Amino acid sequence: MNKLMMSAALLLATAAGVAHAEKADSSKPTEIAFDQLESDDVKQIKTFTGNVVLTRGTLLMKSPKAVVTEDPEGYQFVVLTSGPGVQATFRQKLDGAGDQWVEGQADRIEYDNKTELVKLYAKARIKKLEGPKTASQVDGEFISYDSRKEFFAVKNTASGETKPGAGRSTMVIQPSSKLAVPPAPPSTNQPAPGK
Repeated sequence: MNKLMMSAALLLATAAGVAHAEKADSSKPTEIAFDQLESDDVKQIKTFTGNVVLTRGTLLMKSPKAVVTEDPEGYQFVVLTSGPGVQATFRQKLDGAGDQWVEGQADRIEYDNKTELVKLYAKARIKKLEGPKTASQVDGEFISYDSRKEFFAVKNTASGETKPGAGRSTMVIQPSSKLAVPPAPPSTNQPAPGK
């Protein structure tokens, strides 16, 4: 089953094409909107609660609660957690041709801006969008997404491990717009009336 999941992840990465997360995002400031904040400047930990919206360039993350930790080098590690009936979400534009985006949702999302690695835990879903259309989608209990390499790994437990019999993941890949065949024009060879 592990080979099947890796194959699915590779297919999703292939379906994503050569697009990568918007490179300019890493040099943009992080803006966070929230209802409440508790900040420990000694430990460099900030806890945001209440309709948290984190924006950094085209990266948009939302959740009821976010904990942001900053390391001595200035890199941020963000943990977004869900609330009753509300999952944590992220969305980011991809470099490359066209209007391409990646978006995800899960009960918990961890984002490391040093490695640009996103980990989605429990009821996880990632979609690649081309404009408003879903090009591909993968669902699983754990999804790791490397935005620099456009690489996805899907595991069947929320701990990030694969265990036999623990569950199954699903993937949907839409036909490429390059392969879509336009409908045939209506036939003009109709018999004349009365013949």
